[in-house]
Amino acid sequence: QVQLVESGGGSVRPGDSLILSCSASGRESSDCNVAWFRQAPGKEREFVAAINWAGVGTNYGDAAQGRFMISRANTKNTVYLRMESLEPEDTAVYYCAADLNWGRLVAGSANFWGQGTQVIVSS
Repeated sequence: QVQLVESGGGSVRPGDSLILSCSASGRESSDCNVAWFRQAPGKEREFVAAINWAGVGTNYGDAAQGRFMISRANTKNTVYLRMESLEPEDTAVYYCAADLNWGRLVAGSANFWGQGTQVIVSS
């Protein structure tokens, strides 16, 4: 079992940067791959980025390429998402998710989900 808690969301201006954190706990927390998803108002949930259990393999969605970076702390219980050059289109609730299966996770499915943290980008 894995429990996930997101933090770091807020309201920023276009072009700003923001770092989101996902804290994981539970007996499988160090074994799981972790990903960030987001859901904007009226839109489907979108894959943002994922990092594997060892913290060395990553995958990014189209919107995140070149602007966002996912990383995992050495303790393996915290995953970060650094977002740069934020745009109004990045406004969404960002969710942390975890799963033992890498392929399933990057395809949009996960056994464990956090409650989300809201990011608002506006001028």
